[in-house]
Amino acid sequence: MPTRPDILFLVLDTQRADRLSCYGYPHETSPHLDALAADATLFRHAYATAQWTVPSHSSMFTGLYPSFHRTQQSFSVLPAELTPLAERLQAGGYFTAAFCNNPLVGVVNNGLRRGFYSFLNYSGLLTSRPNQAGRPITLFGRYRQVFKRMLAGVLRRMQDSFARSDALLEFAMTPLMLPVWQTALSFKGNTGRSLNDAAKLFIERKGVRRDQPVFSFVNLMGTHMPFHPPRRHLERFAPQMLHNKDARRFIRRFNTDVFGWFAPLANVMGEEQQALLSGCYNAEVATQDDQLGLFFDKLRSSGALDRTLVIICADHGDHLGEHHFLGHSVSAYDVLLHVPLIIRDPAGDFARGAERDDFVSLRRLFQTVLTGAGLAEKSEQTYTLAHSPDNDPDRGVVFAEVVTPQNVLNLMTKHKPELVRDRRCDQPRRAVWRKPYKLIETGADLVELYDVTVDPGETQNLRESQPAIVQELQERLRAFQRQADASQVVAGRVANQDDPQLRRRLRALGYLE
Repeated sequence: MPTRPDILFLVLDTQRADRLSCYGYPHETSPHLDALAADATLFRHAYATAQWTVPSHSSMFTGLYPSFHRTQQSFSVLPAELTPLAERLQAGGYFTAAFCNNPLVGVVNNGLRRGFYSFLNYSGLLTSRPNQAGRPITLFGRYRQVFKRMLAGVLRRMQDSFARSDALLEFAMTPLMLPVWQTALSFKGNTGRSLNDAAKLFIERKGVRRDQPVFSFVNLMGTHMPFHPPRRHLERFAPQMLHNKDARRFIRRFNTDVFGWFAPLANVMGEEQQALLSGCYNAEVATQDDQLGLFFDKLRSSGALDRTLVIICADHGDHLGEHHFLGHSVSAYDVLLHVPLIIRDPAGDFARGAERDDFVSLRRLFQTVLTGAGLAEKSEQTYTLAHSPDNDPDRGVVFAEVVTPQNVLNLMTKHKPELVRDRRCDQPRRAVWRKPYKLIETGADLVELYDVTVDPGETQNLRESQPAIVQELQERLRAFQRQADASQVVAGRVANQDDPQLRRRLRALGYLE
């Protein structure tokens, strides 16, 4: 067996911290995750660097805030001069594998797949299967692999175009296309299959050298919209779905109104509707937790868990009507940026059954993983989260940057320009935390200050009553921005794939205006 630990980097996409029972949620949504957290270190105040998938994953994979890695849009490409986490680990001798259910990581050509020897994708037009390393391949099998690679290349370019083109994104949201990409194209992937495949790698180790450690990145989309939880969890968390036709009709409409997932609410959502959304979300959390329980049972019974550094986090959360938002495209509130973080470490650098109350950024998972793998440079070791809060190089100051995805902003501007104006969707938002306070700046003149330890819902703006704190945190934001402006890293951008001929055809069919 390898002398260095295996590493599991598990991202629960769109998982709010405040909906896990191990984070104090009063309903038992996550008993299996709770049990693992009780045998690990749980971080009470961990924050994502951004509110959506691409910049948040880019930060976790590089150790940099978004303004430094510059990968903030669906058309962005991770700069070639940056070496992402998987490349570092692969160069250091790790077998690097990914089991990914999010198409923005597994399909779009943005550089986030760099460094993975095996990258299995469970969403999109052509899902992957585990490589057949170690098994004999017939002549027919070789021809099949060649054909599948050719087909995969074509389909990947098609899917990449949908992520980068306003016209194709709008087409994907039409009533004709919604059932196709939600079901046939496996938008949310396959949680159970991806976890089973990841468990097999850790346990059976096919294709892995005897002395080679494994790094496995897993992304799960179980709590992402649309909501289709099983009956057993609806009975617990959203029973009105089983007995009320209006409730079922509302969720059906919600699940097909993709534009509504990311646009601000034009009107206040009713309490009954918000409670229904909340219950369906909780049911999805519980469903995913069941699957995580089976996964960790396999690792535990095989002995694989005790030789694995386990990191569980989320890339961001989700709005369910709070602050008049849905989804995760625009805001800088903690329902999006406060995320779970649980670390279980066989080396003992993270205490079992411990909780940390210091404020930390998920960007430091990059240095934490490299340190655990024995591959961190001396300067990087300083930033591992294994250090006590007393030795925090960030001094407890954490930043986040919220930039609305450009293709989403374009659609909002086209269909709801008044919401873009009134809710300042086209203006960048920046947040800074210094315990117990959090300051949000929107544009040049909107400032919010909250004590997130006593007001986690961010309902009491303290801007007027705490001017000294406002000034201090604004100065920290200015210093942060000066450092970002001085950064020499510039992200690339792929060629425009917005095909004029395709636009004409879609317009002729009536799908575009």
